[in-house]
Amino acid sequence: MEPRALLLLLLCFLAPWATKALRPALRALGSLHLPTNPTSLPAVAKNYSVLYFQQKVDHFGFNTVKTFNQRYLVADKYWKKNGGSILFYTGNEGDIIWFCNNTGFMWDVAEELKAMLVFAEHRYYGESLPFGDNSFKDSRHLNFLTSEQALADFAELIKHLKRTIPGAENQPVIAVGGSYGGMLAAWFRMKYPHMAAGALAASAPIWQFEDLVPCGVFMKIVTTDFRKSGPHCSESIRRSWDAINRLSNTGSGLQWLTGALHLCSPLTSQDIQHLKDWISETWVNLAMVDYPYASNFLQPLPAWPIKVVCQYLKNPNVSDSLLLQNIFQALNVYYNYSGQVKCLNISETATSSLGTLGWSYQACTEVVMPFCTNGVDDMFEPHSWNLKELSDECFEQWGVRPRPSWITTMYGGKNISSHTNIVFSNGELDPWSGGGVTKDITDTLVAVTISEGAHHLDLRAKNALDPTSVLLARALEVRHMKNWIRDFYDRAGKQH
Repeated sequence: MEPRALLLLLLCFLAPWATKALRPALRALGSLHLPTNPTSLPAVAKNYSVLYFQQKVDHFGFNTVKTFNQRYLVADKYWKKNGGSILFYTGNEGDIIWFCNNTGFMWDVAEELKAMLVFAEHRYYGESLPFGDNSFKDSRHLNFLTSEQALADFAELIKHLKRTIPGAENQPVIAVGGSYGGMLAAWFRMKYPHMAAGALAASAPIWQFEDLVPCGVFMKIVTTDFRKSGPHCSESIRRSWDAINRLSNTGSGLQWLTGALHLCSPLTSQDIQHLKDWISETWVNLAMVDYPYASNFLQPLPAWPIKVVCQYLKNPNVSDSLLLQNIFQALNVYYNYSGQVKCLNISETATSSLGTLGWSYQACTEVVMPFCTNGVDDMFEPHSWNLKELSDECFEQWGVRPRPSWITTMYGGKNISSHTNIVFSNGELDPWSGGGVTKDITDTLVAVTISEGAHHLDLRAKNALDPTSVLLARALEVRHMKNWIRDFYDRAGKQH
């Protein structure tokens, strides 16, 4: 995979690949939460209040008094003033209503934990724009888009809630988040332990930085998902890249490829790397949403979608043309399972969204995640990690250069054993688990593994088709939460 394609899977999918700094491997983290049509967020399925809190644009300097309205949601149907708790969702890179409606776990456990649910929107996403329409104008306006500023927002909001909601002042707060939001939940407990009694960090790749894990681990897990889902499936995909290269060598080959893949626009020779990046990103997205039931996150998909895809990729030893026809059938599962799509657009894998701009800036500053492929341990074309290339692209786009060591300096990297009360959950099918905490560090920094889980399956609403592994994971997570709540009240009782 070429440089442009590899670092970005963390977030949403660029419309015409407008954001150079984002790679197909960095975009993925937040992409799961974005509706196929950004103008139509899901119907409000939950009862909550939409509220706003005036936040400082800069929590750490004294030169500006500028403020903005941070949006947050509150649901208190099951909240009890006596012995209750507050589950605080640390919002990530997207519209908070979308996260709220797709984090069914919190709603499912609210009654059991007597919990008030709070969903806080991350600055620069959704409606929480520090400079309104100018928020993405240039690096000067984007200068306050950092995880540290977002965590400070959460801390100030919690202080506000405890000060203004009768009964909330002396209750334990538990941070909950998935993906980048899971990273924020863990980091919030680390940086503000007096504000959060504990944290559930689901699918949180807090170690996908510097050389804490091998840069190839992400794509290796994607490949394993395909290899296990059908005989010769990953091998067919590995062979497809050279087949595309050979077929695209002539004008008639480009024309044939355009027709065979049912593309909306004719391919030119300049489009081939873009085409391969688009296909690669599709395989990555499928790995993240390989859920045990039909879902509609990135696209309408069947249960266990990789198994369905792999039915078309059983034989790698066929002609180039037949292999690419099979690749089309596989892609069609992702892009056209509903049968409504007339052609495939290689500029989109789900949707364009304001979130992509914010995320591309974050990926160009502090969220610098190395990705690489070698074509041997994975099913992708070889591409090495190239920080200089990323830095140059970031400077061209935003006028900034990344600081690859800052996250580990700020949050400790693997040196986090002094912290307590964090549950790190990871699904073995989720490529982000490669950068996650998958083994217990101490008795209170606990890893929960979901053998049949893709990207934060445990935070999704309960479903009749949930595998046993996720049911056990959720039960364990709730047990830890109850312990944190009990310990909080025990300590409070002793202090009085």
